[in-house]
Amino acid sequence: MSELPEKLTKPYEPAQTEGRIYKLWTESGFFNPDNLPTRHTEPYTIIMPPPNANGRLHVGHALTIALEDIMIRYNRMQGKKTLWVPGADHAGFETQVVYEKKLEKEGRSRFKMDRKELYDEIMAFTMESKKFMENDVKALGASCDWSRERFTLDPAVVAEVQETFRKLYRDGLAYRGYRTINWCTKHQTSLSDVETENIEQKTPFYYFKYGPFEIGTVRPETKFGDKYVVMHPDDERYAEYEHGQEIVVEWINGPITATIIKDTAVDKEFGTGVMTITPWHSNIDFEIAKRHELDMEQIIDWRGKLLPIAEEFAGMSIKDARPKIVEKLKAKGLLVKINEDYSNVAKFCYKCSTMIEPQIKDQWFIKMAPLAKMAADSVREGKVRFIPDNFEKIFLYWMDNTIDWNISRQIVWGIQIPAVVCRSCNAGALDTDTSESSKCACGGTFERDSDTFDTWFSSGQWPLLALGYPDKKDLAYYPTDVMETGRDLIFKWVPRMVIFGLYLKGQVPFHTVYLHGMVNDKHGKKMSKSKGNVVSPHELTDKYGADALRIALVIGNTPGSDLALAEDKIKGYKHFCNKIWNASRFVLSNVANTTLDTPRPALTMRDEEILKELNQTTKSITAHFENFRFHLAGEELYHYFWNTFADIIIEEMKPRLAGEDQASKESAQWILLNILATTIKTLHPFIPFVTEELWGMLPQNQKSLLIVEPWPKTF
Repeated sequence: MSELPEKLTKPYEPAQTEGRIYKLWTESGFFNPDNLPTRHTEPYTIIMPPPNANGRLHVGHALTIALEDIMIRYNRMQGKKTLWVPGADHAGFETQVVYEKKLEKEGRSRFKMDRKELYDEIMAFTMESKKFMENDVKALGASCDWSRERFTLDPAVVAEVQETFRKLYRDGLAYRGYRTINWCTKHQTSLSDVETENIEQKTPFYYFKYGPFEIGTVRPETKFGDKYVVMHPDDERYAEYEHGQEIVVEWINGPITATIIKDTAVDKEFGTGVMTITPWHSNIDFEIAKRHELDMEQIIDWRGKLLPIAEEFAGMSIKDARPKIVEKLKAKGLLVKINEDYSNVAKFCYKCSTMIEPQIKDQWFIKMAPLAKMAADSVREGKVRFIPDNFEKIFLYWMDNTIDWNISRQIVWGIQIPAVVCRSCNAGALDTDTSESSKCACGGTFERDSDTFDTWFSSGQWPLLALGYPDKKDLAYYPTDVMETGRDLIFKWVPRMVIFGLYLKGQVPFHTVYLHGMVNDKHGKKMSKSKGNVVSPHELTDKYGADALRIALVIGNTPGSDLALAEDKIKGYKHFCNKIWNASRFVLSNVANTTLDTPRPALTMRDEEILKELNQTTKSITAHFENFRFHLAGEELYHYFWNTFADIIIEEMKPRLAGEDQASKESAQWILLNILATTIKTLHPFIPFVTEELWGMLPQNQKSLLIVEPWPKTF
């Protein structure tokens, strides 16, 4: 029996190992590509999607960390000069929502706070939360270069984000427009289309008499200002009516004069082919009104209450007013029928589930068509590939059907838009071109725009900003190799990164987009605090170790597909780590004087078969890594180590280790030790802590950290 390292005589305890090993890695300096051995030459770069700095990591973040660390560790072992840049996102609206909930519990409201006071409080909260988030990332074994960490509110980042806006404005791609926006009445801010959720619901569809016409709507509360009747110019049913013709109709609060509008936007096949329009509270109606230069009047205020135009309903919420309005129309004989089973798609705020109220507001917009075309062309030219590849179609659909992007947010927390706005006419200009003391063309005075950028505006520039753009130092790592992120960001974040990379640098920001699915509970249900089914990564790592969580998240997880994560699965992979530990103990107890530097001895035919199978497995696993099939690489490694190495090969070798034939014993020792070393190396990207601990115990002449060991070659 060989003398064992003292640590190996005890059961494996992740809690006593992982912190020490992570400290060993950080002190080695090998997370920083500048410190890697000279054999590491070709750059390999991943920019970490910056977790929100407003709380602990969730299990989706843990999957991101696991997958990206697997890529980085594998490529580092392949001799690449690996750089994985960590970061933290101020997460604008999301963080402000989190903090507003805290204020509500304290009986406070952001609307009664000084702007600077609120900003400073959120900053303090964010910086404290950021520490917990970063500790969670480290606890998962992330081998990222912390010396290059960036925060989206770092002064240099803020300055560059604002400069990008100025460039867009000067290039005619950013403008201030008076247009329909998505308004959250709870949080009092506009939202882009990607920050709203389209939810299909059953809604009563009301049919009303409107003079000689019959109209339909799901929103009778908006109809007080309806004084335009729109129909298709080719609809023969209404050929007797002329564009611009006026008619008097009885309506909610008495007779009104309505004007006939002929417009091709009307669907002749839907309902009666006639509709009235509410330009202020519908984007479709707004576009019709703009084409024909029609009046637009606000019916619902910014808090979701009816305005004085609604007369006796003024001040009422939509929910309370709707049935009363319908009852009044019914009493006047204007209600034709109600379809109680109508399916309607409505927009909701993605954070508070408040129904979005379309409103007209002066905001800053980005002209997306020319930028989106650049992004779509780069994908069609093969400059960016998607894993799985079906997401390319989704990306192209969003780029080919884009709309201008509202980047203004009426919140405190974020990067302030570098512009001034006229107090009288709401015209806007760059803060560097026009001072607050200047006079507007209308005669009004300017004031600093208090709006902040949509958080996707800054995070869309992240691959460049994380590398210190426009400074040249780290731009040698641009374009990066892989952007790994959740599939839900295919139309939110990924396109914006491609757009800004091309716009600012003339190059795509990454060559490959790897998209993982959502991590759900063991029943396949989406995790949420309200359901009580949220699985916390830090609790799981405390209980089972980071290695077990990492490999449990990856094995069985096909790219782009959702994963049902059961705690029993993590527990099972903790047993696997223990199996590796115990098998290593057996091997190291029986290798005698054999080391990894011992020359290859004479081998039996069975030994050669074993090595051939090991070589085939190593080649297969390497191919899986190269083709981003990490779920298959992990599964094959699991089965090889447990079912082949531990259950078959070790058992076969036991009689030889106990026998009298010295040559047979030595060849058995050599085989076992080299298989163990090879599998420890190939398992390292998945379970780095236990493998690094075991690597340090293997007998070899020159000790080195596994993190920078070469990927195993075949025997």
